[in-house]
Order: sequence, then C-alpha cells, then structure tokens
Amino acid sequence: MTMRFFDLIRMSSSNLWRRKLRTFLTVLGVVIGTASIIVMVSIGIGQNRSLMAMIEESGSLTSVEVYNSGGGMVYYSDGSMSSSDENLMLNDSMIETFLQIPHVTSVSRQLRYAVIMRQGPYINEYVSLYGVDRDILEKIPLGEGRLPDKDADSLEFVVGNNVITEFTNEKTQQSYWQTGEIPDVDFLGQPVFTIFDRNAYYQFQSGEGQAPKKYLLQASGLVEGGVNDWNNYSYYMYCDVDALINTLKKTFRNKVIPGQPAQKNGKPYADICYDRVSVNVDKMDNVEAVLKEIQEIGFQAYSDAEYMESMQKQSQTTQLVLGGIGAVSLFVAAIGIANTMMMSIYERTKEIGILKVLGCAMGNIRTLFLMEAAFIGFFGGMLGIGISYGISAVINKVAGNMYGDAYMYGSNAQSSISYIPPWLALAALGFAVLIGIISGFLPALRAMKLSPLAAIRNE
Repeated sequence: MTMRFFDLIRMSSSNLWRRKLRTFLTVLGVVIGTASIIVMVSIGIGQNRSLMAMIEESGSLTSVEVYNSGGGMVYYSDGSMSSSDENLMLNDSMIETFLQIPHVTSVSRQLRYAVIMRQGPYINEYVSLYGVDRDILEKIPLGEGRLPDKDADSLEFVVGNNVITEFTNEKTQQSYWQTGEIPDVDFLGQPVFTIFDRNAYYQFQSGEGQAPKKYLLQASGLVEGGVNDWNNYSYYMYCDVDALINTLKKTFRNKVIPGQPAQKNGKPYADICYDRVSVNVDKMDNVEAVLKEIQEIGFQAYSDAEYMESMQKQSQTTQLVLGGIGAVSLFVAAIGIANTMMMSIYERTKEIGILKVLGCAMGNIRTLFLMEAAFIGFFGGMLGIGISYGISAVINKVAGNMYGDAYMYGSNAQSSISYIPPWLALAALGFAVLIGIISGFLPALRAMKLSPLAAIRNE
C-alpha cells in the first residue's frame, strides 16, 4: 500500500505538533544555526561590497595608474629637479609612447602644484591644486556650481568640501580645527588671491626680493558635502590641466617651475613633467598586459583591477572562515534533530508496526520521518532568516551611530558592514532543510528496519 503525498505531509506535521516543546527546542537550534551562518557570511559580503565601492570611487577597473617614480631624479632646494634619464620623464612624449601600447584607448594627465590662497583675513599657505583632464573633472561630485571652463579668461577651480577647514585667520593664527567655527571664506561669491611662486612669497615675507605676482581667481564649483563629510576630492582643488600649465608658464616664464625637472645647464625642459597619468585600457582582461609593459619601461604603475583581485581573495577567505564558524552552530542543531527523530521512533514504535502490518510501503515510512526532519529544518531556516535580517539591521545601525558614514567609502558608498543578498537567504534555507533531511536519515532507516510483530508487542 502506498500513501498519498499529502497524507504523508499531514501525518508528519501532526506528529511534530503533538510534541510542541520538543519540536520548539529542536527548531530553535536550527534557528540559531541558520542565523549564525547568514550573519557571519553577510559580514564578509559587506566587506567585499565596501571594497568594491571604494575602488569604484577611487578609479576605474580598466585603467593603469602611472607615477613619476623619481628614478634618476636629483631634487634641489627650490623644488626643481634634474633627470639623468630623460627617457623616464612622464611628459607629453611619454604619453604618446603609452598611446602606442596595444589596447590603450586614452591617457588622462594629472599635475599637482601647491599654491598660496588668501581671502580677507584668511590664508592657506599650502593648497593642493590638481590640474586634471576633463574626464577626471567630470567624476567630481559637485554640490554647487559647475566644472571649470577650459576656455575661461583665467584659471577656474573646484573646491573640495574640506579645503575651507585648512584656512587660518592671520590675526588669531587659528583655523577651524582650533575654534570649531568654519572660516568666513566665500569661494563662489568672491575671488581668491592666489600666489603660485611660493618661494618668492616667503623671501618677500623675510624682507628679501620683490612681492610675488598675485592672481585673482574664481572658484566655479564646490564638491558636495560639508566639513564633516569625506570623499576622495574633499581636501583638494581641481582645475583644467592645460589652464594650470599655461598659468605656470606665464608666472615663471623661462625659469624652472618648482617641482619640475631641470636640464644640466639649469634651464627648464620644454615639456611639463606630470605627477601621474591614468592609462585607460579597452577591456579589463587587457589591463595586466598593459601594466607589465609600462613597468618594463621603468615607471611605477598599478591598477585597481590588480588590487581588487588580491583583496577579493582575502575577502573570500574571510567569508569561508566566518561561514565555517556559523556552520558549527547548524551542525550542533543537526545533532538535536537526529536526537529528536530517534526519540520519536522509540515513542512511536507500535504506530510504525501497525503501518507495516497494514501494508504501508517501506519508502513511505522512510519519507514520513524524513519529512518531519525536513519540516524542522524548513521552519528553523525561515525563522533564522527573519532573525538574521534583524541582526544585520542592528549591526549596521550601531555602526552608523558609532562611526557615521566613516564605515562607508566616499559619496558612492552603497554598502554596509552586514549585507544579506537574496541568494544567501535562499542558500541558508536550503542548507537548513538539507541538514534536517541528513539528520533524519539514520532514524528513518531504523524505523524501516523495525520488525512489525516486535513493534506491535512493544508497550
């Protein structure tokens, strides 16, 4: 005789319901185990998402960052430098060389220069002004204003949201970090006096030389966020690189620009030497080959793709370790399921004997007990999923209260400490059911092997 599937479901569920306390305690073990696995793995996934958000914020996975390594460079006290190897200068000629490398689509330049800025009584004697290409400018998250106009009559710049905290009141010699008050500097409303020749400024301050030339420059935009927010653009100013080069050449004319290489005779080179360039590659699969070719030329270079690969391996290891810790709880729950099912067999020996005498198929008896074990795993898994979402929310809430947005990365931060994707919840549920079935397998086999007559005579 073969029992209908729905009859098996009804009998297995009613048997569990008859022993409410025992069933509840067994299910509770599965709940704890399932929640442990999900929360532990979600922390590893959250770390991986944070890593990805950080990389996306800082750059592209299809670019190679090349730095002016300083190899063969001799630096002078005025900030200039000479090069014994002109072939390793990161200038326009080298950019043309990079463009000839297979799979390279474009090269973005970056030139950093320190200037002095003043507005009213407030002054900042070391403002990091970055001249960059348009594709980099367009990545800057603007809160107010617009991007610099390359064809403007004078150099324009975007101000980082934390730059204002570095301005000092000349009268009190205090900044935001001493007073807690934001300096009264209006970048968008008023122009800023800017000095590019810092050496001449300090000489004039000590009573030597002539006053340096001052430029009256206007900010075109502000990076989004306040002084308590942070992103990769917060503490710097950004302008068009060609506009910066033209201003520097106009300021120093035939003299060596501070921070730039000089020839052996002390004269400047015709080409500007950039601090860094981003070599953009057509596909991520070709990044490694381009990276190696640039390194063979002699430059320091790295790619976010290379960094991401190594960090993802560490993240996967972390997830495995955390998942293993959580799995221990579920395996302990499996022992509880096996114990519950074995006790159920001892208590229902006569019932099993009657089913056999009535001609019930052995497979049905096995399925009956496996279903009971699967139900324990299923209900425990469902409750564990719900609890794990609650725990995850609490973890993220506590972290947010403790660190604000510091545990996120930049304005593009879309991840948190604990993140539970749908696949993780479904996988945990399936694992809980599987553990239940495995735990009930041996008790089910024992039920099948019971002698019908011995079972009926059992008291």
